[in-house]
Amino acid sequence: MAECSLLKTEHPSLKTGFNMAFGIVNRPNTQEKLEILGQDAQYDLSCACSSRPEESRHRGEGGKWIYPVSLPHGGTSVLFKTLLSNVCSNDCRYCPLREDQDLRRCTLTPEETVQTFLQYYQQGRVFGLFLSSGVMGTPDATMQRLNAVVEQLRRKHHFKGYIHLKVIPGASDAAVEQAVALASAVSLNVETPGAENMARLSQKKDYMRDIVAPIKLISRLTQKGGPYSRVKQTTQFIVGAAGEADQEIVRYMARLYDRVHMSRIYFSAYQKGLGDQAMVGEQQHVTPEQVFQREHRLYQVDFLFRQYGFSPSDIEYDAQGQLSLSVDPKERWALRHPEMFPVNVNTASRWSLLRVPGLGPLTVKRILKARRIRKFSGIEDIGKVGVRLARAANYLTF
Repeated sequence: MAECSLLKTEHPSLKTGFNMAFGIVNRPNTQEKLEILGQDAQYDLSCACSSRPEESRHRGEGGKWIYPVSLPHGGTSVLFKTLLSNVCSNDCRYCPLREDQDLRRCTLTPEETVQTFLQYYQQGRVFGLFLSSGVMGTPDATMQRLNAVVEQLRRKHHFKGYIHLKVIPGASDAAVEQAVALASAVSLNVETPGAENMARLSQKKDYMRDIVAPIKLISRLTQKGGPYSRVKQTTQFIVGAAGEADQEIVRYMARLYDRVHMSRIYFSAYQKGLGDQAMVGEQQHVTPEQVFQREHRLYQVDFLFRQYGFSPSDIEYDAQGQLSLSVDPKERWALRHPEMFPVNVNTASRWSLLRVPGLGPLTVKRILKARRIRKFSGIEDIGKVGVRLARAANYLTF
């Protein structure tokens, strides 16, 4: 990989000081590469972000993105996150790094990546690594470099900590299995629900061969009782890029949890201007606030599936198959089922309590434990009455 790039337009992280249409940037050092690649890594959220603020990515010191990740025994910590390269031979229309974009391209060597990560780790600034990459030539050539980084960390430096490794769509079974054997978690982004939607985004990717088949392979390798059952599998949808409806995404989400036992699913709202200016199926007259509220609603549905026992049939949509932006999906269910309320706090089952808007799993757990020894007589007995408990009071009786 050449250490310089011909520039036609300025990348957001490039500051050359030249007022000209073309320029040559020679041999960026490791820190300059990390600034570029760390910035470009922000588009892949399949390691962090959720409906809870403490787990959402946010800007830290110096404007850098911070990706909190839940730890196995509670609490959160921070990942060192970068691309190995922003060179990419793919044509994904939503992606600002696709092959026909003019931006500053650079690549970290495996050795640079390893040494930089270990420096951060030894300083106690991060607890693990999230490593992804653009497609450098072929999927397997890229996977060889990604796996080489993790092999060095595991074999040479005896690093036993957390590593989340991105699997490149179209990678061979052997490359995928090597990644699973080395990593603590792996992800391959499903990107959009179904082959028809994928055809709107890319002419190069075969949805079943390049995305669905390796996701199923990872599932078989990491299933309970399998050789790599300790490894978690996640994925990500690019929301709105193909003009798909929320209902399509939710159906695929449910299948991923049910059929391939996905550990987590993440959502990244397509932001107009990051990829093509005119996306196929792109919704017109949609504000940035609405775009991110849609992403937030999908995270809420995901949480309802994983923590509240909701099923796809419990989720309500409008005539276009979209989730409400004004009312969260749990309260929409409650409004549609008035016969289920009010719920008696002192006698209701866990299932019924979890259906109450404003009550979360932890609050319900406290209620079930406390009512063994005392009776609740009012909403104040549950806890400090804030916005959530005030809302729950409308659906409860004592």
